[in-house]
Amino acid sequence: MKKKILVVDDEPSISMLIEFNLKLVGFEVHCVFDGEAVFDAIQTFRPDLIVLDLMLPKMDGFQVCRKLRNQNNLVPIIMLTAMQDLTDKIAGLDNGADDYMTKPFSPQELISRIQAIHRRIQTLPSSTENAPITIGQIAIKADQREVMVNGSPIELTPKEFELLLFLCKHRGKVLSRQQLLHGVWDYHFLGDTRIVDVHISHLRDKIENNARNPEYIMTIRNVGYKLTEPVVKESLA
Repeated sequence: MKKKILVVDDEPSISMLIEFNLKLVGFEVHCVFDGEAVFDAIQTFRPDLIVLDLMLPKMDGFQVCRKLRNQNNLVPIIMLTAMQDLTDKIAGLDNGADDYMTKPFSPQELISRIQAIHRRIQTLPSSTENAPITIGQIAIKADQREVMVNGSPIELTPKEFELLLFLCKHRGKVLSRQQLLHGVWDYHFLGDTRIVDVHISHLRDKIENNARNPEYIMTIRNVGYKLTEPVVKESLA
């Protein structure tokens, strides 16, 4: 079956450009032109991914993204922004977007990023890696895409889940930001490594007892990150 892409942009010329190029490579595409229309579209069209503009009438991209995530809708989202300010890009990720692109953009790069997200979803988990993964108080059932921390289930976005799983598979190994971009986002080009830092921050907020003093995901200064087994403190007799 064709993958379904929902395009949300209030500029018809941009929507038509995206729709034309996505259909050329075999995607099924539906376009809406304001933020509120997204919520009707996801009920009827049921997209596999949303390309979401930031500046929209009725409800902006931040609000749409935040509302979807609050409803536990984990559909992957690529946010488009005309803003060059890094703050706006990070805000998109903070509100639950999986990736962002700055206008003007190459349709071919957008297609590559969509395909990369779909490849990651399709290949996680591998059929040979269905055994539960345990590290400290974190338990991961990769085949069911479930994560428990201290015995309680936690909600991760698809990208947060993939990032955690990738870190677990390479536990104890220092991974550069570019290695994480390649392994989790499937980027085969020089990407903005801040996307890694934002997702690491979100993941720490959900799995660490104290995100400011992490026990699992350690920052390796000027290099990247490493997942470690927490040190068990012995109680005094």
